[in-house]
Amino acid sequence: MESKQLLTGSINYGSHPHNIDHLEKGSPTTRRLSSSVAAECCCVEGGDEDLYLQQAAVFIEDAIQYRSINHRVDANSLRLYRWYYSRIWQWGLGLTIAVVLTLAFIERPSSFSYTSDPRFRPPPWEPPCGLTEGIEIVCLVIFAIDLATKSYLIGWEEFRQCKWLIVYILAVSASVIDWALTLSMYCDQNLRVRRLIRPFFLLQNSSLMKKTLKCIKRTLPEIASVILLLALHLCLFTMIGMLLFAKGENPKQNGEWEAYFRDLPTSLSSLLVLLTTANNPDVMIPAYSLNRGYSIFFILFSGFGTYFLMNLLTAIVYNQFRGYLLMSVQASILRRRLGVRAAFEVMSCQGRGQDATHSEEHVERVRVDASLQVMARVQMKSYYRQAIIKRVQQLSDGFIQWEAFRRLFDELDKDRIKEHPPKPEYNSSLLQRLQLIFSHYYVTVVGNAMALTNVMCICTILVLDSEKSIAERDDYYMEVINCFFILYYLMEMSLKILAFGWRGYLSYRNNIFDGLLTVCLLVLQITIFATYRLPFPKWNPASRGLMSLWEMVRLVNMLIVVRFLRIIPDIKLMALIASTLVDLVKNLRAFAGILVVVFYVFAVLGIWLFQGAITAPRPMSVMSNSSMENITVECGSYEQLGYWPNNFDDFASSLVLLYNVMVVNNWQVFMDAYTRYTTEWSKVYFVSWWLTSSVMWVNLFVALILENFIYKWDRSVMCSVADVERTGYETTVQLMFREQIQEPTEEELVTQLHQHPHLHLS
Repeated sequence: MESKQLLTGSINYGSHPHNIDHLEKGSPTTRRLSSSVAAECCCVEGGDEDLYLQQAAVFIEDAIQYRSINHRVDANSLRLYRWYYSRIWQWGLGLTIAVVLTLAFIERPSSFSYTSDPRFRPPPWEPPCGLTEGIEIVCLVIFAIDLATKSYLIGWEEFRQCKWLIVYILAVSASVIDWALTLSMYCDQNLRVRRLIRPFFLLQNSSLMKKTLKCIKRTLPEIASVILLLALHLCLFTMIGMLLFAKGENPKQNGEWEAYFRDLPTSLSSLLVLLTTANNPDVMIPAYSLNRGYSIFFILFSGFGTYFLMNLLTAIVYNQFRGYLLMSVQASILRRRLGVRAAFEVMSCQGRGQDATHSEEHVERVRVDASLQVMARVQMKSYYRQAIIKRVQQLSDGFIQWEAFRRLFDELDKDRIKEHPPKPEYNSSLLQRLQLIFSHYYVTVVGNAMALTNVMCICTILVLDSEKSIAERDDYYMEVINCFFILYYLMEMSLKILAFGWRGYLSYRNNIFDGLLTVCLLVLQITIFATYRLPFPKWNPASRGLMSLWEMVRLVNMLIVVRFLRIIPDIKLMALIASTLVDLVKNLRAFAGILVVVFYVFAVLGIWLFQGAITAPRPMSVMSNSSMENITVECGSYEQLGYWPNNFDDFASSLVLLYNVMVVNNWQVFMDAYTRYTTEWSKVYFVSWWLTSSVMWVNLFVALILENFIYKWDRSVMCSVADVERTGYETTVQLMFREQIQEPTEEELVTQLHQHPHLHLS
């Protein structure tokens, strides 16, 4: 193992006992930095400057990405490190994870059939033995390379403290062993343990997902009291319900007992489902039909449990999770500041080595030209690089102090202000007047009004023709209206291009959306005329080509309706909501990733436990009359509702069934069916999934939507619609909690640098 020392009294790069003599000979490939603690002077020999700059660039990249700086810092390791975090390798690793997760759709039981209904499902396509196994072993080799590279870069000391990497080794090893067992059984292995391991590869590849998982783990004990109170509430009302609806002498009055309170498991299940309102008011109808007073029991149960305890649980999950997430974000900010500080220390030591006039005193500063060289090497977004370089160039004394250097990277936390290109200059007074008119905001308002009118016309014609057959419809009026509005859209787009220029027009995202749909409408309309000629009264020619006239007209109308979405950027609240949704998709992928992991694990478990448990009857077309007479199903049951496609017979249908249970509408039907076809213990699986998905994850997602929207609303409440358009809000989890974050002190940064396994500070 190599021990890197950047800022100690005697620093040797790559110095081991066996190569000390080699270093002392002053080889041009060696690097030595000597520093006297008393005098604080640095002496740089050989080709050290390039390595200093490379180290500083990598530390700044770590700071930008909130990565740990605890990795090797010699030249070869830095090149490997930058390759490892390059876009090519990271995208390749992400693609490998996606491929290994997708194998569950192809492996036995395969999801390759057009329906999941066992009554009509043909035998699915099964891959030949070795096909998916060959793909999987390639993925496992890539994971092994990823593991070896990551382990080497951080060093042995850091590796021993990283539990994720240790589990990574176990996951790859167990997957390889299980893969070998599958081949030894000629791919006839039904229980493939490595399926449960695959989601781990997705988890370990995302630092934010790790933080989120850690936050969820720490949140669970905090909400245990509310869950315990909820369980107590459920048990208490279950006991009261069993006493209240006990079996009596009159069979006509035992409807509630027979259907919902026959025994303890049935009673618990009935009230648990009522807690989700999925069986309301069905569960109380038998008793309520006898005496309206029984409704008080059910109203008290659902009122206190559903509207008080469940909402209280949401509030506690939000509060506790937000607190732990804030702690994780605080650690991320510490990593960013630490990376910037490490880069400053490296560059300041380089500056002291080349600046002889300041070698006698300790001055913490870096050279401006060195900072510019480092920023040219850093891989970052161009607008951030330009903003930082612009601030560096404004410094006139040739050196940057630590505080000024730290403030340079405050640009990373600022919003990007999108500057539109200047408008073209015309010499003609007519063109100047047209430019002034059609660059005004009211032109957009008129365009929105025309789009609304177009949609209203389409809606009116659809209502008038809703009862008519295709042969009775007259598409003449619809086509005339569409032609008029399409010509207006084309004219509006052309005049806006004239006013703003091509670059200025395309610099607005709503113009790109608007223009693309306008071109599509024009092309489609020309195709209609070329195929079916110009419209005339009673215009309904016979079908030609791939699409009939009615289908092409419908496609035009659908594009027109979609084009009406252009109004969203012009209404401030709608723009904020839309941008919030976009940010949730872009920046909160960690939470979606954890949901994918949970779905994946429960789907695999569901296949193991319930595959083939429900056997559907033969289709009615092949059944005899006597067989059909013997079929009797209970109203509202799995069989009567025709829920046959919802099963655990393959991976795809398992995901759909789990989603239906997460929505909680009629989820008791699935639980009841698998209880009847298997055992009572199957309820544990469904209740566990409900708690995990509907109670925990959905509440977390609602909390994050609120946090994201409130953050955006607070920032833009004083902005106009034009300001919202110009400002590219890039909401990340770190930015959402920026105001609550405490900046690390100088002592904390220095202490962390002293603990670096490859940088030894004195």
